[in-house]
Amino acid sequence: MADSLVEIIEGCRLPVLRKNQENEDEWPLAEVLSVRDLPRTPLYYVHYIDFNKRLDEWVTPDRLDMKKLQFPKKEARTPPKNGLPGSGPGSPERDVRKSLDLSVQSASAPSRGKTLPAPKRRAESVSLATQASAATPVPSLPSSAEESQAPVYPALRDPSFSSTPREQHQPLAALTTNGSTRRLIPPQPGRKRKTCGGTDEDSQDSSDGIPSAPRMTGSLVSDRSHDDIVTRMKNIDCIELGRHRLKPWYFSPYPQELTGLPILYLCEYCLQYLKSLKCLQRHLTKCNLRHPPGNEIYRKGTISFFEIDGRKNKTYSQNLCLLAKCFLDHKTLYYDTDPFLFYVMTEYDSKGFHIVGYFSKEKESTEDYNVACILTLPPYQRRGYGKLLIEFSYELSKVEGKTGTPEKPLSDLGLLSYRSYWTQTILEILMNLKPENGERPQITINEISEITSVKKEDVISTLQYLNLINYYKGQYILTLSEDIVEGHERAMQKRHLRIDSKGLHFTPKDWSKRGKW
Repeated sequence: MADSLVEIIEGCRLPVLRKNQENEDEWPLAEVLSVRDLPRTPLYYVHYIDFNKRLDEWVTPDRLDMKKLQFPKKEARTPPKNGLPGSGPGSPERDVRKSLDLSVQSASAPSRGKTLPAPKRRAESVSLATQASAATPVPSLPSSAEESQAPVYPALRDPSFSSTPREQHQPLAALTTNGSTRRLIPPQPGRKRKTCGGTDEDSQDSSDGIPSAPRMTGSLVSDRSHDDIVTRMKNIDCIELGRHRLKPWYFSPYPQELTGLPILYLCEYCLQYLKSLKCLQRHLTKCNLRHPPGNEIYRKGTISFFEIDGRKNKTYSQNLCLLAKCFLDHKTLYYDTDPFLFYVMTEYDSKGFHIVGYFSKEKESTEDYNVACILTLPPYQRRGYGKLLIEFSYELSKVEGKTGTPEKPLSDLGLLSYRSYWTQTILEILMNLKPENGERPQITINEISEITSVKKEDVISTLQYLNLINYYKGQYILTLSEDIVEGHERAMQKRHLRIDSKGLHFTPKDWSKRGKW
């Protein structure tokens, strides 16, 4: 449908024909990122608007709808400011410099009888009632001062617990109403949540209780403001890794001389990249590795985990990051792998240990992150390996005696995996609660967090996302309907891969001393 009389340039937008998940034709709006002039017919690299970047592709002219072609709008020149050219408002560096100058002046200027108003802090407290059922009227939560004076759940308080701390007076007790299981959940007034700045196209929506504006200052979080046409386009056509051929989803900074090859060959043991099959065969005769370098800290059946120090095995770690960047868009690549540990999951057969996926974590995390990057390679996705990686990361946190959380923002697939894991883990605990001495079973959010090593904020956000929190007779309760119970039981029947703590041989190190790096 392309018209040869009209020249399509970079930045144009127009509908492009593609197949959806039901294998039906659709015409989503797409932006042309690059044009490749070939002798027979040109090719256009397009990004489908509001679609994930991994769907970007090269298309032929017959898939373009030229009738709705939109040319890029010319950017208006910034008018001169104060009569001086080049002093427009479009320079972020100049704005930052001005704000720094202002802050220095305000700090050094003496007071002249007037006080500058303090900047208002954004409200950070998260109320459990904010995402309760719309049909359930929920009064506002009391302030911390009111709570310290008012009794907490007077109808359920046991006199024998009068000397215990306040957190233990907030039970999660089971009720039974109309055949559905109800458990009480304590309100968390005044709970502080970290506010996160920045956005990401793979970030989570706000309806799941996780911040809609993820934190953009993480150790491996990429700064999307510096994206250019080169990094927005896939530069590797195909990767051969062992017995698998992988189609990359995103840009990865492999050496430029390798990006024009039809196939990039990787050694599946040391992840060294090579330009031809002959080079790979020659390399395999010299490569002594048949498993990732590092210590094997877990084995059960054919599944093993290896712990790799980013400082001691720098080349392998960098090669692993290059491979992972082909399938992770929201993280950037750091060649300085010293501050990180990499945990590689492998599957064993007679030829050796084959990489399935991995996750990395900082040796020292000030914000309780137990995962920086996490990836299951495409040939092994939708087979339960993603949840196994997540479960293993929390198993390490249990040994370390900490609660952990993944570094934000999560990719769309990562968010789905974590939501599913948190849901199954928390429901498994709630459904296994048994009454003691004929009384209702009780558990607090702190206890759930300690048992699972899942951070309290993630426990609360999961309950909010599942819409389990309701307000009943002055109490916050969890309503586990029969549908949720049955759905959980079906999901657990499909989950065959689990981590056995007996197979874990792991001793945490104290990385606070730089000498141990």
